[in-house]
Amino acid sequence: MPGVRSPILPLLLILVLPTLPAQAACSDAAAPGVNWRRCLQDGQDLSGADLSGANLRDAGFTRAKLRQARLKGADAPDSRFTSADLSGADLSGAVLRGADFTRTKLIGAKLVRADLRSARFFRADLTEADLTGANISGTDLSTATLDGARWVDGEKLCAAGSVGTCQ
Repeated sequence: MPGVRSPILPLLLILVLPTLPAQAACSDAAAPGVNWRRCLQDGQDLSGADLSGANLRDAGFTRAKLRQARLKGADAPDSRFTSADLSGADLSGAVLRGADFTRTKLIGAKLVRADLRSARFFRADLTEADLTGANISGTDLSTATLDGARWVDGEKLCAAGSVGTCQ
């Protein structure tokens, strides 16, 4: 009948909308737990930012500055950190499966218990990085600099000149 509203549509909206996944807001400020899934933060200066527990799945950080940043427990599989600077960053417990760290500076970075399975470290600099307990199964470290890095066993320090393997 004209002029009569059905209560079904508003009821359906109330029931369905809360179940839809939250969308990433790529312009959101850097903060713990931020949702930057599939966002491009290429070239951004995020030095010292706290991205602990952030959703960074398939995000781009090419040439970004993340010096001293905190990414503890971040969920960042398949993210791209190509030519980024993560010197002194804390990536402890982060999920970085399949991430690309090509030519990335990770000098003094903490990768303690990080999931690095199938990650790529082509010409990455891991000088004095801490890899204690990291899962490096299938990880490409073949051209990575490992001088003074603490190896996954938490005991061995890689010798000067270590490239690709901890000597």
